[in-house]
Amino acid sequence: MLVLVAPGQGAQTPGFLSPWLELPGFADRLAAWSEVVGLDLIAYGTTAGADEIRDTAVAQPLLVAAALASAEALGATPDLLAGHSVGEFAAAALSGALTPEQALSLVRERAQSMAKAASITETGMTAVLGGVEADVLASIDAHGLTPANINGAGQIVAGGTLEQLAAFKEAPPARARLIPLSVAGAFHTAHMEPAVAHLREAAQSVTPADPRVRLLSNADGQIVTGGADLIERLVKQVRNPVRWDSCMATMAELGVTTMIELLPGGTLTGLAKRGLRGIQTVALKNPEDLDAARELIK
Repeated sequence: MLVLVAPGQGAQTPGFLSPWLELPGFADRLAAWSEVVGLDLIAYGTTAGADEIRDTAVAQPLLVAAALASAEALGATPDLLAGHSVGEFAAAALSGALTPEQALSLVRERAQSMAKAASITETGMTAVLGGVEADVLASIDAHGLTPANINGAGQIVAGGTLEQLAAFKEAPPARARLIPLSVAGAFHTAHMEPAVAHLREAAQSVTPADPRVRLLSNADGQIVTGGADLIERLVKQVRNPVRWDSCMATMAELGVTTMIELLPGGTLTGLAKRGLRGIQTVALKNPEDLDAARELIK
């Protein structure tokens, strides 16, 4: 059983699209989608610096476009789809519930509204690696933080104000390692509430279909069967925690044997190697990885 997964914000690196532009049609696809999102996706994916693509308003459309274009280049038919945070929009498009243009239009609104919400208060996110999960969650709560991503495989991401995160760093959970993340704000927390209303309004112009391929929700790891339910979940996802642990639990229950992580891959296959032991994985980072992925699923 094959699952295609799309990574979320933070997976992008300077120049990551450069080698992919040599593939037939790849640059044309990105040029067309650049018109949809009002950004030069080719420039941001090739010549832009780390600070430029760290900008939420840039990073989110760039990541979704990259995932969709790499899925098209791969040409595989998955049994299951999932995406982490903004990657869920790419997964929704690949499921047939949204067109790529609809997904990217919504992501553009999501990204701009989340960037605006992040500018209201100085907030951030810190990854917590290791420790006992119950102790980590208790410590996050004690510091007034939110477990914004519960990723499984011993990884939880805390979000909140910079002051709260500084205090958390001074008194971390036992046997846990803290890594500050290079993100623009506390995504998937109450700090993103202003973005929810904006995205809900933008989503009213979209008429989704029901997914044609099984699609997992970040909210609870459940399979989403209806288009209207999917849209509501995507809207609420902005300020609610990402439960990637639940997504991986469902993958295990369904008997997933193979995971291919779309461009720019690496993060989710890394989690799978620790949380879904025994499955085969390929992360699409360079065009050469397409051959390895096709060999795995033929």
